[in-house]
Amino acid sequence: MATLYHWTHPHVPEEKIPYWFKRSIVGEVWHLIRKGICQNIAPNCVLTPVRIGLYRLCGFKIGKGCFIGMKCYLDDLCVDKIVIGNHVTISYGVYFACHGRKQGHNRIVIKDGAYIGMRANITARHDLEIGADAVVGAGTLVNKSVPDGATCVGVPGRVITCYPPCEVEG
Repeated sequence: MATLYHWTHPHVPEEKIPYWFKRSIVGEVWHLIRKGICQNIAPNCVLTPVRIGLYRLCGFKIGKGCFIGMKCYLDDLCVDKIVIGNHVTISYGVYFACHGRKQGHNRIVIKDGAYIGMRANITARHDLEIGADAVVGAGTLVNKSVPDGATCVGVPGRVITCYPPCEVEG
């Protein structure tokens, strides 16, 4: 498709060609199917094992024994950047964003046993990690890493407790 773009835009250099023209036709069709599954079918599926299976089909790395609630948004442009450990609970309506305007595509890693409350927003301006057995409160905006065993609440998220005691970033 890049050749088609060059044919219609002969003065545009190679590095300025939009990314969607660099995919093959099959790659673009799979992208559209994956987007439909990630944004329309999986979040609205009432059966948790089927919902998690659909997210895995799209390419997300999800561990064993996880729960992902309905109406969650997992960033479909960064399926390789979101890693969810074992026995993680992600409540209803949680949003994960790995990219944004004028920033790269960053990793979000959720370690084993973490709990993320309803309607939390996990926004990775830089690579971000939610520690093992950490708790993210409902409605929290997480924009930096949360240590193992910590409880994070608020907008923006602040660590209020940590077990065992941990170093808390300012």
